[in-house]
Amino acid sequence: MKRMSVIRFKPKPECYDEFLDALKALQAGRAQADPPAAWTLKHDDELIRVVIRDEEEFAADISNTRWLDSVRHLLEEHNDVDRHAIPLTGEILDPR
Repeated sequence: MKRMSVIRFKPKPECYDEFLDALKALQAGRAQADPPAAWTLKHDDELIRVVIRDEEEFAADISNTRWLDSVRHLLEEHNDVDRHAIPLTGEILDPR
């Protein structure tokens, strides 16, 4: 089973380019795969990362939490609950 993650980030305006570079480097291999399995979207002042992974890989991957800790200083908080990232992850039901 495949899982898709959609994560919203709000870089500080003065750190936008630095954060974008870090975000692209995070999973460059996935973004350049054929077919791609990672995308970076821009929406207003937010960057949104979309990633597709196998369920086993998703469950074993804690590196993204460490990565977020390393770039947290480049981000604005969304709110007191979500803080620096708003994630949404779920199983892909219609894998074509």
